[in-house]
Parts: sequence; structure tokens; C-alpha cells
Amino acid sequence: MPSSCGPAIITLGCRLNIAESDAIRGIVGARDVVVVNSCAVTNDAVAATRRAIRRARRDRPTGELIVTGCAAQIDPASFVAMPEVTRVIGNSDKLNPAAWASTEAVIVRDIARVLDTAPQLAGGFAGQTRAFVEVQNGCDHGCTFCAIPAGRGPSRSATIDGVVEQVAALVAAGQGEVVLTGVDLSSYGHDLSDTPALGDLVAAIVARTSLPRLRLSSLDPAAIDAKLLELLTTEPRVMPHVHLSFQAGDDMVLKRMRRRHGRADALRLVDRLKSARPEIAIGADLIAGFPTEDDAMAANTLALIDDCDIVHAHVFPYSPRARTPAARMPQVPPPVAKARAQALRDAAARRHRHWLQRQVGTTAAILVERPGTRGHSPGFADVRLPPCPSGTIVTARLTQLEGDQLIGMPL
Repeated sequence: MPSSCGPAIITLGCRLNIAESDAIRGIVGARDVVVVNSCAVTNDAVAATRRAIRRARRDRPTGELIVTGCAAQIDPASFVAMPEVTRVIGNSDKLNPAAWASTEAVIVRDIARVLDTAPQLAGGFAGQTRAFVEVQNGCDHGCTFCAIPAGRGPSRSATIDGVVEQVAALVAAGQGEVVLTGVDLSSYGHDLSDTPALGDLVAAIVARTSLPRLRLSSLDPAAIDAKLLELLTTEPRVMPHVHLSFQAGDDMVLKRMRRRHGRADALRLVDRLKSARPEIAIGADLIAGFPTEDDAMAANTLALIDDCDIVHAHVFPYSPRARTPAARMPQVPPPVAKARAQALRDAAARRHRHWLQRQVGTTAAILVERPGTRGHSPGFADVRLPPCPSGTIVTARLTQLEGDQLIGMPL
């Protein structure tokens, strides 16, 4: 982190935080401030936030240090009590310019009363080739393991016109790819007066902008509408990369998590996606060691890696969050949960490498990212390139695999 004056934004956690950090950068301007945009998805994420705060203060001993994000919203008192911290701004006000202009030590409102989202505040993502656009925030579901609704509040959506306008502006600013983000992205539009679905939003972006590449962040497998499924499988500008919040592969665990899908639903969805568009790369969120999980239940989740051809896995050992129902259930010993998480990561790594190996000898359209020597394929494979202009899309032959990176030669 630079020690000179000017803003420094440290982002932990999800893609939604990335989008909001860019908005915050536009709000704080040239101020001498460090902002830590925190995550609270697990206890480890909260601990990582605290480490980031201490490291940031060591790197910049003077000036403001402001903590925002989910961890700040859920437990503001513990963060403002840290000697390194100047102020705390909750998710309730993180995109409110007045909060950043204030001198109050803590600005955290009841997130359950926050009913707006502000995608228009996300700026240009200067110098980047991929932008993240917040189209939805909050969650109305009650998964027993999750503390995020306490940090994000109820589900609320940006309008289609507002999102389309922002995406068009990002394209004009040079972004080659946009990722739509949200806490519960699949619930997009339920709160708007005309109740559009996420598929309606994606269709509008495709029809009304010249965006070359569109991606979606994590989707709830229980809430993918028919139009979205059609676009995911037929529209070439919607990238063949679907990340699904499966969380587990065992029906009893899913029931105790209070998820809205079963194992068979996951299998059917992936079969429909890959039957219609075989090149779709499947990603998934998976939790290991959920309370009451036994060896057989864990084995069902492990088998999901192969059964659903999961090549991009985000694996977390279960972490009990205060005031959640799962925290009161019989707990799996942490060493067991960690071992099961490692088994999932190992299986996912094998699947990922096999997926990469199958692409050697094929061609792919690569979005070139800074500094011009790497990029990602439509399925989000990491590709190393000879120097190419950043921000361009090049067609490259994938000639070999080195580690977990494909080598591409532009045609």
C-alpha cells in the first residue's frame, strides 16, 4: 500500500464488494484515506478483515482509516474499538456520499430498513477490462448458516433502465466485459413494480448495448428463470460460465441448511445447461462440515464435483456465525470439517486440471487483461499470452498447459 496521500481501497469478499469499492473510490476522490471494505461470510473472513486493518495502519500510520462492509454492519462496536480504526460506515450507508463527508465515528443504520440500491454510483473501473455492476442487494431467504442478510438487509433491485444505462457507459469507457453482481442475484426484480426476472435484465443488456461479453456472479439453482436459462445456453455474448450456489450435495444437509433445491435438482440443472451448451464451465459454492454432516453426507457432496463436472469450486469449511440457527445445531469437529474441505478442494483441482487439459489444441476468444500478457477464456480459464493490447479480444490457439495456466498464441 502506498504511504503517500490519496485513497487506498482494500476489498475483501465477494464481487459485490468489488463493485461497491469502485463506487466508494469515486465518492472519496483524492482524500487521504484508507478504506477497508470488509466481509463477514465466515469467521475466517472477519479475522482476515482485522488483519487487513492492522496491516493497513502499519503501512500508513497517519490519516483516516474507515471500515465498511458486512463485518462493519453486523458488529460495528468491535471495529470502532480497534485503535487502528478512525470510523465505521455500515453497508446501510456505504454508497451514501453524506456518510463519507460526515465525521461521526459510527454510521450504521438498521439494514432491514434499507430499501435502495445504487448502481449508478459505480464508476469507470479505470484501466480495467472487466467491470462489476451491482444490480441487486440483500436477501429475503433464511439459510440457517448465513449471517449475510444481517449485513445486507432485504432484497432490492436496480431498474432495468438504470442498469442498461450503466453498462452502456462502461462499454463507452472501454470495458470489454461486465459481471452482474448481487447478494442473491437470482432474485433480481421481485421487488420492482413490473417484477422483471433476471432473464429480462440480461435480455435487455444484450439487446440495448454493444457489450461484447457478459458474465453473471453466483446463481441460486432454485431460481433460474426460463428466459435466463435460454440466454445462458444460446446467446454467444453471455459467457459459458455458470457459478451455482449448491452449498452441499446431500439432501439432508440441504434441508438442514434450508436451501430450496435438492441434489436431483442440481443434477437436472447442470444436465440441461451442458446438453444445450456443452462448453459451459460449471462453478459452485460448497460448504464442508455443516452441522450434523456425517461421512456419508460428506461423500455425497464430494461426489457432486464429478456428477456436475464442477471445474470452478469455491470451498469453505463451515464456520458457525452468531445468531444463526446452524450455530445451535450439533457441530462437526473443526479438524474434520477442514479435512472434508481439503478433500473437496483436491477433487475440484483434479477436475479443473482435466478441464484445462481438454482445451489444449483448441481455439478461444481471450479478453486481454493488464499488463497485456494474460487473459481469460469465455469459460474463465486463465490464459498466458505474448504481449497484446490490453482490453482487446484476441482469438488464440491454446497450445499447452503449464501449471493451472493455458498458453495461448494469437492467430
